[in-house]
Amino acid sequence: MSRAEKLDFNNIVKDILTNDEFKKLDSELHHGITRYNHSLRVAKATYRCSKFLGLDYKEATRAALLHDFYIDNQFEGKNSKEIFKEHPDLAVKNAQSHFKISAVQENIIKSHMFPLCKELPKYKESWIVTAVDKSVAVYEMYRFKTSLYLSILTLFIFNLISIQR
Repeated sequence: MSRAEKLDFNNIVKDILTNDEFKKLDSELHHGITRYNHSLRVAKATYRCSKFLGLDYKEATRAALLHDFYIDNQFEGKNSKEIFKEHPDLAVKNAQSHFKISAVQENIIKSHMFPLCKELPKYKESWIVTAVDKSVAVYEMYRFKTSLYLSILTLFIFNLISIQR
């Protein structure tokens, strides 16, 4: 991103990034990094992509940043499958309680898990965030979680070898 784009991006999302409740995402693990960092990656990629395509990049960027706005303890007693399906609705609820979000932003957040959720993307911006979120998630899973699993496996093998001696 150019300096001007960074300034523009920061102006669009400053109120979200400085919100105390949103900052809690920085201690929530997600795809091998924090949910805060994941959301920021999705928002930056959405900003660039939607601006390039001449879409409403401000609406898309804000919604992309808020698409996973939930804390794990809000799902106590639920299994991962339930969380997977229900988190878009909770993210909308959390976003609405802390920010003024438009109908477009609501659809973007609710539909970002399409086709695995019940909400259909209604806007081009919704489709962009859905695609960007999936590509960022694949990258993060490969880049961060795979290396984490390989490190754990390496430690396990090293311990097995050490025990055998």
